[in-house]
Amino acid sequence: MATSAQLDRRSVLKGIAGISLALPILEAMGKDISEQSRRRFCAIYTANGMSLPKSKHGIDEWNWFPSTVGNDFVYGKSTEPLSPFRKQLSFLGGLHHANGTKADPHVCSDMWLTGAPLHNPKPGTYNSVALDQVIALHTKQYCRQPSLVLSIDAGVGFLSRTGTISYNLQGKPIPAENNPRRVFDRLFRGDRASLETQREQLNRRLKLVDAVLENARSLNRQLGRADRDKMDQYLTSLNEVESRLTASKKWIDVPLKEQDYSHLDLDVTSEGEPKEYYRNMFDLIALAFDADITRSVAFMLNREDGMGISDTFPLKLGLSRTHHNLSHAEDKQGQLEFAKYDLFLSQQLAYFFTQLSKYKDPNGSVLDNSIVLYGSGASTTHNPTNLPTLIAGGGNMGLKHGTYSRKADTRMSNIYLSILNSMGIETSSFSDSTGVLDDSIFSV
Repeated sequence: MATSAQLDRRSVLKGIAGISLALPILEAMGKDISEQSRRRFCAIYTANGMSLPKSKHGIDEWNWFPSTVGNDFVYGKSTEPLSPFRKQLSFLGGLHHANGTKADPHVCSDMWLTGAPLHNPKPGTYNSVALDQVIALHTKQYCRQPSLVLSIDAGVGFLSRTGTISYNLQGKPIPAENNPRRVFDRLFRGDRASLETQREQLNRRLKLVDAVLENARSLNRQLGRADRDKMDQYLTSLNEVESRLTASKKWIDVPLKEQDYSHLDLDVTSEGEPKEYYRNMFDLIALAFDADITRSVAFMLNREDGMGISDTFPLKLGLSRTHHNLSHAEDKQGQLEFAKYDLFLSQQLAYFFTQLSKYKDPNGSVLDNSIVLYGSGASTTHNPTNLPTLIAGGGNMGLKHGTYSRKADTRMSNIYLSILNSMGIETSSFSDSTGVLDDSIFSV
């Protein structure tokens, strides 16, 4: 009976002209390696907070937070679609960014994944590195793309009205993508042309990016402060393109996993039906995780303060006001409609969890091997305390779910440090963290 040889983790393929390419994680490398390595992270952000109705209106059952703390928590009506995943998710309350209460409330999305002191940044800087990019730094060696940054609106927006929640190691905003077809082409079209044609195209594009980068840096030294800030964003975008192209070149000889794409509708846009748009974007994330194309994703569902196309989504769903308007509602009907928009978002999140559960790794579902962070940078509009937060998945990373935990004045950065440790990333701090969470859903 033939036995398969076990490969070393650092095995490489010898390619054309002696080029060596690192192999992806394969079962032949041993059970421990193939099972332990698939640790993924996805951050999903919604703007303007969640509906937390005033008691005087008598609609407490529509509160986004569960009605009771502990393992016997009761879902609110706006989160009931998540009930099938009770044993795979947890609600967290009482969270805040220590710097959030000092900053302009409109920048809560800018700092959601960073916790940076945006009210008093270091000279020459604005933000700090986002959690998803720290994770990407440690996982990029195992997958084709270091990270995937998505948003309802493409690009970066602008300071205090950001269009992205991801910031690089220098604290510069990373441009987000919002077009499903462009996302698909970037992630899954690697094997459609001949390998040699792809290789030539990648080399040409890399040379072009290198030339543009060099010219842009030279020009940057001649510009004033305001123009340099704009150029910095442009250079960040070019650097991200260069990083993706370099990653694509490394993996070009390794075939993609065979998958079924027939359920995708790549022609949907954010100007159409919100449900169809969100579900196709979530399908793309799930497929990317299943094929191990990336292990770090950030997705901004809505933008703050009425910015962008998503502010009209409640109107498209038959509600009477825009998203930002609903978030400011003080009347019973307005707060109820705000909660019904939360319900719509919960339905999309439940769909995403279902897709992650369908795809399988050697040691469980993709959801078991992914930590999904969902939340907002405010509890209600412009209030940066008691941040609504849900964490799902990660069962194979030691997370123990099925609870609503509420500890007053807990730093979000402590949650993020706990996520990093669960991801197997050994670090003693993140942003302004004071330590990992004790007696929590995290076992490390």
